[in-house]
Amino acid sequence: MIFWVILFSILGSVGAIIIAFGFLSIKKRSQKGLVSCLVSFAIGTLLAAASLGMIPTAIINSGNQIQLVMSFFLGGILFFFILEKLVIWRHCHEDSCEVTESAAGPIILIGDAFHNFVDGIVIAASFLLDPFVGIVVSISVIAHEIPQEIGDLAILIDKDYTKKKAFIYNTLSGLSTIPAAIIGYFILDILSLAIPYVLAISASSFIYIALSDLTPELHKKVGFKYSLRQITLILAGIGIMILIFLWKSLI
Repeated sequence: MIFWVILFSILGSVGAIIIAFGFLSIKKRSQKGLVSCLVSFAIGTLLAAASLGMIPTAIINSGNQIQLVMSFFLGGILFFFILEKLVIWRHCHEDSCEVTESAAGPIILIGDAFHNFVDGIVIAASFLLDPFVGIVVSISVIAHEIPQEIGDLAILIDKDYTKKKAFIYNTLSGLSTIPAAIIGYFILDILSLAIPYVLAISASSFIYIALSDLTPELHKKVGFKYSLRQITLILAGIGIMILIFLWKSLI
């Protein structure tokens, strides 16, 4: 089990950064359209992973303590809202945005390291409860990390970092996922009673990211063509998650 936790932690952090770095070599006009597609797909995977996988699994493994699990879920949403207000956690997918325009490169890297650390805990907690939920959660992490890392790299380069330095520093901040996953795996394995509630808080982070950070990005483009593409890709993300759960029920 630890092998899969580490593998998906690497794919969700360093793997996403490598893909994002390669993405920056594409023409800027094409980048914007592709980022919009990635964001739409990521929204679908995050919403489905949280609502169809993480929350139900947390409730079942808590002994059906529905109100307690949902209290942690609600608390998690408030917690991440406060963090974003403090400019510790920010997902921005453009070269400039209200928060990051005044933020220095180190702040972006610290925020990214914290976010990746949380992703590592999320991956560990999900695999400990159910390997299939772990896979679903990991796919969702990778899906939303790619557009986030594209934005982070673009911002660092805009702040006069060379492409090489931006890649190295962003990779170092992304590496926090791996030790967080390993530590989380062993600590949560010992404190097994806490896993459902950690997963509930993790689900709240997925919902918060999808609705607070990613969805507003899609509203920047209006028109039937854009809306249809966005809805189709969101449904595709949800569909992928459903297929994984159906696969689980068949084996």
